[in-house]
Amino acid sequence: MSIRDGKGSTRREFIGKAAAVAAGVTIVPRRVLGGVGFIPPSDKVNIAFIGVGAQGFRVMLKFLKEADVQGVAVCDVMKSASDYPQWDTHEFCKSVQNLLGVSSGWDWLSPDQPISLTHALQVTGGVAGREPAQKVVDGYYGTQQRSGQYHGCAAYSDFRELLEKQKDVDAVVVCTPDHLHAAVSAAAMKKGKHVFCQKPLTHTVFEARRIAEISRETKVATQIAVANQASEDTRLLCEWIWAGAIGPVREVHNWSSRPFWAQAVERPKETQPVPDGLDWDLWLGPAPERPFNHAYLPFAWRGWTDFGCGSLGDMGSYSFDTIFRVLKLEAPTSVEASTTDRYPETYPWATVIHYTFAERGSMPPVKFTWYDAGLKPPRPDELEENRPWQGTPDEDEGLLFVGDRGKILCGFNGEQPKLIPQSKMDAYKQPPKTLPRSPGNEREWLNACKGDKTKPGGNFEFEGLVTETLLLGNVAALSGQKLSWDRANLKVTNLESAQKYVRPERRAGWEL
Repeated sequence: MSIRDGKGSTRREFIGKAAAVAAGVTIVPRRVLGGVGFIPPSDKVNIAFIGVGAQGFRVMLKFLKEADVQGVAVCDVMKSASDYPQWDTHEFCKSVQNLLGVSSGWDWLSPDQPISLTHALQVTGGVAGREPAQKVVDGYYGTQQRSGQYHGCAAYSDFRELLEKQKDVDAVVVCTPDHLHAAVSAAAMKKGKHVFCQKPLTHTVFEARRIAEISRETKVATQIAVANQASEDTRLLCEWIWAGAIGPVREVHNWSSRPFWAQAVERPKETQPVPDGLDWDLWLGPAPERPFNHAYLPFAWRGWTDFGCGSLGDMGSYSFDTIFRVLKLEAPTSVEASTTDRYPETYPWATVIHYTFAERGSMPPVKFTWYDAGLKPPRPDELEENRPWQGTPDEDEGLLFVGDRGKILCGFNGEQPKLIPQSKMDAYKQPPKTLPRSPGNEREWLNACKGDKTKPGGNFEFEGLVTETLLLGNVAALSGQKLSWDRANLKVTNLESAQKYVRPERRAGWEL
């Protein structure tokens, strides 16, 4: 990727124009020669997609649609598998055909074999992995070749090999399971690559601190896949509450219907054959060695403490981001959890987690409570009797701000905020829009990759603080005791045994 001057020209364009002027030559920009919508290679961001299972496959397709993105490599420890969950019939097939503008030829991506994720959730399987992803990228760019410019998409099983050999990569998109987020992101940033990472940012509290430090040191463009940080609703909530719409906020309640994967189970006793094409040791990464079993993947890894972050990490990454921005939160002073039965290696099926935050400037202390597995706070008295919890499709998930002079009810991560009852919303005169609006979560990051000085809103330094607090809830749930927290020293001050969850041991060779 080339360096740009303040007027949007690349350095190579500037030098070329200067030489042409001296020689009396008229320059026709290449973008004009290329036709409407053409973006020259020098203005594109060369991206490697690391982790192209189900979610990584979806994210890759979304980025490929951006005109200034050039996919140059894919990476996954799985060569190809057909048991990745699809959320819609023929999802992978239809998504790829839509990207390529064709109506056939990709049926093999959606064999649609039934998969039982839980006793209540049935889906169908799709094909993903590094080889299918490579074929999609090649198929996409193969229809757009310009004078032989496209040289094919490389495929790797090991992200470390990719970062060492693939010299044309400007940025990486990380969509591995949670326990590999930090290792991949850290390695990429240390190589000077911009990083876009799936949520949660990291698997452990210590990793969140370390990733924020590396981001600060390397100064690359970073962003987390939490789109609501860029939303209009998040900005409205900030402007309303900062303007005193419901007075000082002293309570927040946030509830989720997750999990819909296995939790509260014991480690399987049997060893199963490692599937063809899977590098199981590399998939384990920093986690302790264990025999392979299909109880861990695909998708089911979320409920295992060595690999995922449970309901809190999966969904709280969205809502905590909004809550932190709206209430200008810093670190909690204490965290306490109530749970169903605890198991040695998986998260409890249901948790209620209580965070306590001190006052921040003019904002008073606040108590924030998280509920999952369908648990909810008491129904607000202000909510009309025949009115659902919120005006979103899923009433089992939501967010409630409780102030001295009223309440705001929203969808799970702040969408469609409303003062309640409706009569208060109807009478409310909204304050001026004072916060800058966003071009979108992915666009913020791509612009920063290309030299825009505006820091992406979901950058790793900000998200490191959010993630530390988020994952401290899991520490409390696994510990079974109220925790006093010293963020400066990254330490639970009243329970030494909790430190093993704050900073678990890592396998040799996987240090940060």
